[in-house]
Amino acid sequence: MEDMLFYDRMQFAFTITFHYLFPQLTMGLSLMIVYFKWKFLRTKVEKYNDAAKFWMKIFALNFAMGVVTGIPMEFQFGTNWAKFSELTGGIIGQTLAMEGMFSFFLESSFLGLFIFGEKLLGHKLHFVTGFLVFLGSWASGYLIIATHSWMQYPVGYEVLENGKFILNNFGALFSNPWLLPSYLHNQAASIVTSSFVVAAIGAFYLLNNKHNEFGKLFLKTGVIFGLISSLLVAFPTGDWAAKNVAEHQPVTFAAMEGIFETEEGGSEIVLIGQPNMLEKKLDNKIAVPNILSFLTYQDWNAQIKGLNEFDESVHPTNIPGLYYSYHIMVGLGTIFIGLMLLAVVQLVRKKLYKTKWILWSIMFMLPFPYIANTTGWYTAELGRQPWLVYNLLRTADGASPTVSSGNTLFTLLGFIGLYLLLGLLFLMLAGKIINKGPQLNQHH
Repeated sequence: MEDMLFYDRMQFAFTITFHYLFPQLTMGLSLMIVYFKWKFLRTKVEKYNDAAKFWMKIFALNFAMGVVTGIPMEFQFGTNWAKFSELTGGIIGQTLAMEGMFSFFLESSFLGLFIFGEKLLGHKLHFVTGFLVFLGSWASGYLIIATHSWMQYPVGYEVLENGKFILNNFGALFSNPWLLPSYLHNQAASIVTSSFVVAAIGAFYLLNNKHNEFGKLFLKTGVIFGLISSLLVAFPTGDWAAKNVAEHQPVTFAAMEGIFETEEGGSEIVLIGQPNMLEKKLDNKIAVPNILSFLTYQDWNAQIKGLNEFDESVHPTNIPGLYYSYHIMVGLGTIFIGLMLLAVVQLVRKKLYKTKWILWSIMFMLPFPYIANTTGWYTAELGRQPWLVYNLLRTADGASPTVSSGNTLFTLLGFIGLYLLLGLLFLMLAGKIINKGPQLNQHH
């Protein structure tokens, strides 16, 4: 049973990690495309329109990859997690079906119009289609995170005698206290990813001395969006999300921060340290006293419960994984703020386009927002373990009893091979689009 559960979780973790590389770019990018198109409508400067159309190509490619990699995940609810689907389908089925029916169709239909319909529609309606694509992609995120929030903090349900969950309050799904902080934090993080991608490609053009006008536009737009969104990820959204965990999942909070023993007179914040699970302590730690208490409760001496206060049966199953995911996410987020702040300072001083080291840094930072987003999700998901539905349904009770671990491992290896090919194909196609650059309209 143990290894079967392990492979079920590995397969879901692998497919969803790969899948989420794509929506995190499209959600943020849709906003930036709307910005470029709006800028064109206001100024009538052609380059903004060309920029919008160029990024829509990248968007469409990402969108297609997101669809292809998203479908197998839906099937896993039936294959590997049949028990979970049977028990909670009455609730999560609602939000997931709405995501498919409303937001996905909205996004995909207007994406086609945006890509092919500019001449037919004229610029104002073309802007509207772009805006509806943005709306669809953000609604998608909202409905998925509503599903996730219910698993983290179940509301508006009752449990029948046969163990099935049914929804007795539809509104509660969308007024869940877990939903808004997670959603805003996630959307800000997806703008960080797209800002870095836009800025990195701008930097790439400037360093290679091609498409210079677009290089400058992308770099400028990317760093301004990047600074604002990096700050928003940390505060207020990240702060709010962390306080939510401290309030509703205190044992998870203790594991994230690496607090093994409750400290008297305020908790320190750990900058570096390695969880030692045998001796229940952090090795080689560097910490600042009392900061964590202040950040969490605005009180320097507030007490934060350590893992020692909770029964071992409710401890997160992978404490080191949770601790490292959280610290990598926070560490990278801090670096993003620093780099984008320096870039904006140079932009204001009119020196950004010539500051080689910042251009190289931004270009090399390209993979890191993806890593930060992924570790952020790992923090949320590892933090919920050993539960599928927090405090109500254990992960071990949600797996399909009839699918053998060999079957799951076989399909997991298949997915890894297939996704490797898909990933290479994606990089080749994206590389071609980027290399070719934005196409200038001839009729100025």
